[in-house]
Amino acid sequence: MVSALYPGSFDPVTRGHLDLVERALPLFDHLTVAVALNSNKSPTFSAEERVEMLREVLPQDERLSVTTFRGLVVDFCRAQRIGAILRGVRTVSDFEFEYQMALTNRHLAPGIETVFVMPSAQYSYVSSSLIREIVRNGGDVSDFLPPPVERRLRERLRP
Repeated sequence: MVSALYPGSFDPVTRGHLDLVERALPLFDHLTVAVALNSNKSPTFSAEERVEMLREVLPQDERLSVTTFRGLVVDFCRAQRIGAILRGVRTVSDFEFEYQMALTNRHLAPGIETVFVMPSAQYSYVSSSLIREIVRNGGDVSDFLPPPVERRLRERLRP
């Protein structure tokens, strides 16, 4: 059985994140979507809110779970007996960063593989930070966010 971890901040979860999850589910026996708890960031939503939003908008599938983690991704994978890390790669700059991270993770935990998945074309340029900026300036993000997430983001960032 091959389990994978899809780690991220998901602040907020976008249709791009959902696309990656839906495309990864057939590749693994189980997929854990994990919200990273990073004390160096000031997220728009608490970890609990991000987990709640993920559970609300992810497909209902027994092979899918949502949680949080703190610390190194590979340590979490070892503790949970997860053999792969799922990462989306949108741009060349994403690839450079993710490649470096994948090699570092391989050094730290040689038995855990990183699997890169390209996004669908319509989400290849979408990022949570870009979406937050659009909402702060009153723009339309309905193509990029599920309705419950868009509603929460607008309420949170309302000027």
